[in-house]
Amino acid sequence: MALVVRTPRFQLPPASISTTTTASTSLAAAGARPCAGAVRAAASPFTEATSSSRYRRDSWSYAADGYSNSSSSSSDAVAAAAAAAAASGRRDDEIALQLPELRRLLDALRTSRGRGAEGEGGGGGPGRVALVGTGPGDPELLTLKAVRAIESADLVLYDRLVSNDVMDLVGEGARLLYVGKTAGYHSRTQEEIHELLLSFAEAGANVVRLKGGDPLVFGRGGEEMDFLQQQGIRVEVIPGITSASGIAAELGIPLTHRGIATSVRFLTGHSRNGGTDPLYVAGNAADPDTTLVVYMGLSTLPSLAPKLMKHGLPPDTPAVAVERGTTPQQRMVFALLKDLVDEVKSADLVSPTLIIIGKVVALSPFWVESSEHDALKIENSYTTEAR
Repeated sequence: MALVVRTPRFQLPPASISTTTTASTSLAAAGARPCAGAVRAAASPFTEATSSSRYRRDSWSYAADGYSNSSSSSSDAVAAAAAAAAASGRRDDEIALQLPELRRLLDALRTSRGRGAEGEGGGGGPGRVALVGTGPGDPELLTLKAVRAIESADLVLYDRLVSNDVMDLVGEGARLLYVGKTAGYHSRTQEEIHELLLSFAEAGANVVRLKGGDPLVFGRGGEEMDFLQQQGIRVEVIPGITSASGIAAELGIPLTHRGIATSVRFLTGHSRNGGTDPLYVAGNAADPDTTLVVYMGLSTLPSLAPKLMKHGLPPDTPAVAVERGTTPQQRMVFALLKDLVDEVKSADLVSPTLIIIGKVVALSPFWVESSEHDALKIENSYTTEAR
């Protein structure tokens, strides 16, 4: 079936939407299949590991020794060195460039906390950590509680899949630090993230940990919460709209539907140690009456789809793969399960891509549009051959 490029229901100011994406959307509206490569050229709505937006936000942490943060040329030079280190995978080099400023900030927080405790007669306990879910990308899907936490943070540790639009809500006085992970490059290990959260919370900071989607759905929020609570740190979890709910709603797909799907199952598409097999047993998921939602499953889809069919899921089960769901760069591939791998490969989808498999997918209005688009292509090819 067809690749569909669609601007989501929310509208950003025209200037913030790249001309490449707008042109591709126009092609789709005209019935033409847009060039996947052209769409990929559009700027990512998320923070990529070496993106300029990341280094603008984190520039404070790269200030060179002997210079103040107001020395933009010095900060820019060190940030450029950090970007080069990240691009070549030298994670330790990049962390080393940040250490002096992180230590200075910690010392300043401890000093401030000590003075405050003394002036008030002591007793100023540690800060707190809020694990905040930011949803699939659309900033209008944030909860009010999440917005308040983001606006009041002293320090924000943010992941790759927190959209740039959400990051724009962070207060001017907050310090931001990227701790995102991508395949083959982890800016910080999970243990290092734990220690950063603990160190700044103990120093009295109001720390916000921003995660895409929901912190407790494939977000390792449970690990961070458990670690901090064991250290006596107060942790608040602010849920976010998980990608399954947000993207399904955007596409008009009911995750459950009377007489069609009696349950929904969230699966991780991650593999062990970077392999090609997903982590779960496909036989337990091959239920025609269950909607399957696969997170982070782009690389393991070629292994997953055949296993599902082998274990009894009909090859003609409707499915959709959605890249960058709910953002202006959203792209969707609708296909039958038996064709999904080839269609996703043809469209050259990139991460993050969510996959929904189940009969409910056919209830989406875009399933009909996609089918009609394919039928029109076939009819046009026959007409051309006849001529």
